[in-house]
Amino acid sequence: MYDTSKLLLQRLVRRIPTQMLKATLDKWGRLTVEQRQAMDFTQSKWALTQKLLSVCEENKLTLTHLAELEMIHAMENPNQGMWYTFQLLEPENDAQSVELTQFKQQFKCHLSELLRQMSVKIKKHTDEAVWIRIALGSSFSKPNHLKPTYVVHYLQTPYVFVRNLTSKLKPLLSQALTLATRHQGVKEANLSGRNLTSIRDLLMRQYQQVFPTKYHSPPEEEDQPVLNQHIEKEQGGVAAHRRHMAHQAFGDGMLPQLQSAVYMLDTKFRDPNNRTMTEREETFKCVVKFSSINLLESLRSCASSGIASAPVTPLLSSIPLKGRNYFVVTDNTPGPSSQGHQTQN
Repeated sequence: MYDTSKLLLQRLVRRIPTQMLKATLDKWGRLTVEQRQAMDFTQSKWALTQKLLSVCEENKLTLTHLAELEMIHAMENPNQGMWYTFQLLEPENDAQSVELTQFKQQFKCHLSELLRQMSVKIKKHTDEAVWIRIALGSSFSKPNHLKPTYVVHYLQTPYVFVRNLTSKLKPLLSQALTLATRHQGVKEANLSGRNLTSIRDLLMRQYQQVFPTKYHSPPEEEDQPVLNQHIEKEQGGVAAHRRHMAHQAFGDGMLPQLQSAVYMLDTKFRDPNNRTMTEREETFKCVVKFSSINLLESLRSCASSGIASAPVTPLLSSIPLKGRNYFVVTDNTPGPSSQGHQTQN
């Protein structure tokens, strides 16, 4: 086996948990029953790697076969790496009739016309998603299987999800996708995240916010002084109001997992105590980024607990409503002393 093949196999064995390795090899189907039964999964990762290298050389497996194994692991574990979303534009009359075989042929054909040195594999997942693995090369080098690009597309929908997209591949991929899906163009959908299911549900409007109709105040305890009862009743009412405002903004159920939200500000600087900045004709430009393991849940928790003020600003509550986590905020009304509303683009 070539060094690249050995390196890819070593990476895969390190990446796949030992308890999942047997099932992944079974789905791969490149080893015989006897070879799979001879594998001792209680051994160290190094020993397992050496055993697999020996078996792959015995079966004369190539880099292309190992790319299949990596693709199986990627499809079974989609929440690795950052996914970016795109939306196909202006569908043609026959866009809804494109089926898998036709899409595979057209996509590979168009991409091969644009670039010779590449490797493309296409598989359909159990949830009807079409997964595409692209290893890109150059005029003087073979496809780099160590840094593949993954594309996920649901046929008959305008949405595309991409991971590890390079600047070189982006225009070529856009052209191949639009032609294979019978569309006229493609644009960025301004949504990204590590959880593919979450961003898919947001972008394809499969996520439904659940808004409760009634909020209960905490029960009053008996045998307490009247003053304490009044204080706790007032505090309970304030807490209930905060929870109401937070859940009114984000709903009452499980929230999609997003890791960040980015706001590009291009507005007038407003501060009555800073006339130098306020009177400048140029707009104030900056980037504001919120980050968390589960950003929407964190925002709802902050509003419910009083850490953040209520009601929640539309700049934050519009994330699940619009299915986006990248916004450009500008002013409607120009001018140094403008107090006009802000808009999100």
